Amino acid sequence: MTAAVLFALLFGCMFMGMPIAIALGFSSVVTILFMSDDSIASMGLKFMENLTEHYTLLAIPFFILSSAFLSTGGVAARLIRFATAGVGHIRGGLAMASVLACMLFAAVSGSSPATVAAIGSIVIVGMVKSGYPEDFAAGVISNAGTLGILIPPSIVMLVYASATEVSAARMFMAGLVPGILMGLILMVAIYIYARIKGLPAQERVSVKEFFLSAFSASGGIILILIILGSIYGGIASPTEAAAVSTVYAFLVAVIGYRDMGPLKGVPWRYEEEGIGFAFVRNIYQMIVCVPKSFFAPDVRKVVLDGAKVSFMLLFIIANAMLFAHVLTSERIPHLITETIIGFGLPAWGFLIVMNLLLLAAGNFMEPSAILLIMAPILFPIAMEYGIDPIHLGIIMVVNMEIGMITPPVGLNLFVTAGITGRSLMWVVKACLPWLSLLLLFLILVTYVPQISLFFPELIDSWRGYK
Repeated sequence: MTAAVLFALLFGCMFMGMPIAIALGFSSVVTILFMSDDSIASMGLKFMENLTEHYTLLAIPFFILSSAFLSTGGVAARLIRFATAGVGHIRGGLAMASVLACMLFAAVSGSSPATVAAIGSIVIVGMVKSGYPEDFAAGVISNAGTLGILIPPSIVMLVYASATEVSAARMFMAGLVPGILMGLILMVAIYIYARIKGLPAQERVSVKEFFLSAFSASGGIILILIILGSIYGGIASPTEAAAVSTVYAFLVAVIGYRDMGPLKGVPWRYEEEGIGFAFVRNIYQMIVCVPKSFFAPDVRKVVLDGAKVSFMLLFIIANAMLFAHVLTSERIPHLITETIIGFGLPAWGFLIVMNLLLLAAGNFMEPSAILLIMAPILFPIAMEYGIDPIHLGIIMVVNMEIGMITPPVGLNLFVTAGITGRSLMWVVKACLPWLSLLLLFLILVTYVPQISLFFPELIDSWRGYK
């Protein structure tokens, strides 16, 4: 009865248009007030604990801020240039380069909508000008952008790690191979489509241009190495790596690329002044620039925007954890586990039911809220079936990927619609052919656990050997 009231209140509030965070908190408070022996005072304490006791959650605002610095600057354009130099000469190469750029940007942003916005705003127009159908370009970017939450670092993975208390570092390790595999699947599909439809190829760039583009994109690529290298090498936790990435992204945007701050638009080299004088002047500018940057309007705007996004997401997470607290205190996951185990479903049958449930939820809710609500319910059931918690996490993240491009609340759809100026239904139709690839990939990840577990086990064996 308590579970029925709790979920009826939640979905009733959502269907009335109440924001998901408020709906989660309201349904939890009402249930505790009228259906439980727990006290309202404990709810207030739990709400504050949710924002302070989960160390892993501290990584979220850091990753959001570092992503904001790089998204506002020209990192996306430089990554696209590098990707195009690498694979643009292949038939359909510009679309393949777009997927590769999404994969690279996903590794510095941790956000799917941010990846679509940063890469799509540049490459969709470029693909159309190069002779690609607009719906093809929109579909490719909407789907490739979902890699933003699968390729580490991923904010959604951090949320799952907090909800289930599994290792966030191992989740990041587990997401690397599936993310690369999904990117390769999209590229192969693009190549086949390009051969059939006769899509154009770019001219092969010179070796000099390739290395120039690699050097230009090195600011973003080095950040990938800093984050993933420090986590995989056991040097830093995800939270520590996120904090370092924020400082690095700030310095790259303000001093390295000079896309914002006091040095915005100021060139690095002053040929007419002589190399020695130019070097000294550049060093002086860098030293003076950093303290001034904190007061630059564009830098302050980026920080404020990042803070707004962080607060919104953390508020949703805090209320969702409050909801999960009610579930746990009322032993609802335990009762659901006993019921499902009592049905005698095999493990593969449970995985089918779980995927269908998550796919349905992805149509109506934000990924972080889904994970925080469903993980406490599904996690103990999966443990009873002997499913690895890291494998379970990757399955849930892939489901959240699909939710990003399914109406009515698929965030990637709205971002792509804003970029193209087309209607939401037009974007949905453009994404449908590619959605089938994601569904096939979900089946593959669900029933081949080693896709997710190979790399974490490899790192564990390497650390043991060392």
